[in-house]
Amino acid sequence: MERIINIHVEKLPEGVYLTTYEEAQGLVAQGRTATEALEIARDVARKLIEARRVRSGDIELLSIGDSFDYPLTVSA
Repeated sequence: MERIINIHVEKLPEGVYLTTYEEAQGLVAQGRTATEALEIARDVARKLIEARRVRSGDIELLSIGDSFDYPLTVSA
């Protein structure tokens, strides 16, 4: 089942992108591009969610509905 979490993405002075998620300690990822950082964050989130589920049962995340907003990044 797909769920939504709101990841914070920040471009660092070094030129790399850092992603964090306040509600899940340990969800930090870095990539050369925003896309790469988000892909890494997705993998880390899956692992953290599964580990948390094993320890304490199901966790509450927003469900993906029939409609939702998504900030699409496009290179021009």
